[in-house]
Amino acid sequence: MEKQKLITIIVPCYNEQESLPIFYKEITKVLKNADYDYELVFVNDGSKDKTLGILKEISQTDKHVYYLSFSRNFGKEAAMYAGFCNAHGDFVAVMDADMQDPPALLPQMLEILQTGEYDSVATRRVNREGEPPVRSWFSRKFYHIINKISDADIVDGARDFRLMKREMVDAIVSMSEYNRFSKGIFGWIGFRTYWLPYENIERVAGETKWSFWKLFKYAMDGIINFSQVPLSVASWFGIIMTFCSFILLLFIIVRKLVFGDPVAGWASTVCVVIFIGGIQLFCLGIMGQYIAKTYMETKKRPHYILLESNMEDAKYIR
Repeated sequence: MEKQKLITIIVPCYNEQESLPIFYKEITKVLKNADYDYELVFVNDGSKDKTLGILKEISQTDKHVYYLSFSRNFGKEAAMYAGFCNAHGDFVAVMDADMQDPPALLPQMLEILQTGEYDSVATRRVNREGEPPVRSWFSRKFYHIINKISDADIVDGARDFRLMKREMVDAIVSMSEYNRFSKGIFGWIGFRTYWLPYENIERVAGETKWSFWKLFKYAMDGIINFSQVPLSVASWFGIIMTFCSFILLLFIIVRKLVFGDPVAGWASTVCVVIFIGGIQLFCLGIMGQYIAKTYMETKKRPHYILLESNMEDAKYIR
């Protein structure tokens, strides 16, 4: 008799005490009707509320539920990586606990993977209803820019919510870089992906943990992690400014020799100095970002540290 296949659902959690009971009820309702065995791997990312307590209570009554609890807040990227490293399923999905990733889509995603034509089914929002217009505009521009300047194939509106075959998960785990940007990693490793569109859904409870500034930093990390174009921009700025300076120097020399007129005007000189100084600092800032990323990679620090778990073979440091 063929062994029943296993589905792993990875759920990063940070202060999700209000939404966890709702999510757990909905996801179990969907998975119990599937023709697969399943496990729910909740990753407590250093929550300061009752998230861990709720996960412990659920795991005591449901053998399908496992929790991994970090020693502190390491971030969603580390939480997803911990889930990938500890997932046992033949199929693995990543979902948020706030119900913005509808569990009702899972049966359709499984059907698509069963056709054998695709290695993963990824979701994308077709609209951004309920989101501030400024934030939506910046999000669309980010996807446009990063697809232009990097090898990462990221669809506008892409979510982390996706269902993958084991081979794709193993490829993700093999990319053990410290500075992680999962949306870029999903696209960079390739594999055949089906994009499933759906209408935007607002959180069922609690507040978003992603402020505009955090999203901006996340976007910058994605661009730096998957593109060398900013470094090229800095180089081109240097070449252009050097050329302009050479032309200006020739102009000053010719003016002095022909007209005998010294260069007048300290204001224009100060403006030029400030402008060039600003360009230099901007370029140094770009290079500093890449150096900082390299510095963190060379430290070889673990992506996460587990404080406790109910999973027998849990990887506590990875």
